[in-house]
Amino acid sequence: MASEPNTEDYILGHIDAEGEYLNKLYRATHLQLLYPHMVSGHLQGRILKMLTHMVAPKNVLEIGTYSGYSALCMAEGLPKDGKIYTIEINDEQEEFTRPWFDNSPYASQIEFIIGDALRVVPTLDVTFDMAFIDGDKRKYLEFYELVLKHLRPGGYMLADNTLWGGHVVDEHVRESDLQTQGIQHFNDFVASDDRVEKVILPLRDGLTIIRKKG
Repeated sequence: MASEPNTEDYILGHIDAEGEYLNKLYRATHLQLLYPHMVSGHLQGRILKMLTHMVAPKNVLEIGTYSGYSALCMAEGLPKDGKIYTIEINDEQEEFTRPWFDNSPYASQIEFIIGDALRVVPTLDVTFDMAFIDGDKRKYLEFYELVLKHLRPGGYMLADNTLWGGHVVDEHVRESDLQTQGIQHFNDFVASDDRVEKVILPLRDGLTIIRKKG
């Protein structure tokens, strides 16, 4: 018996394909890594590519590399002289992820750094045109202030998982649930921050687009 069609299948059937290399990476992520739900996937990946095309950034910062899928999607949208600095705090991730960058057509445009973004970014001496935050949810506010300091006026920041499975609307969050609290505090702070323009897209687990005012 055939399954009923759904909206997500329809959408995926009417957008650009993710490409063979990304599809292989997506499957390898699910087969070899813990928490494969963290990978961006087809729809969000195409959106990241499109947004990168639109911004045409020379320098992109990514906080939270994981398997490298999102960085590769943004690399597809980079101008020829563009570069992505992607930072992953988990050093155990390097063995899996680095070969996917090195063997991609965008190896020369991706700088993969293992370390704590809060310490690494200030040492880079780079002004970014665009940033994608997908790291530790407990530190989202710290990442936000860090990125804002190193983002050019008129630059864009994307923050992933800002609806956090719907838990952001929970009125009684457990005291031990620091990740939900982190996202809630981040959302509340950004909503009232007049240094930026912002909008939340109900895409997957929530994607906030933030523009630094010029």
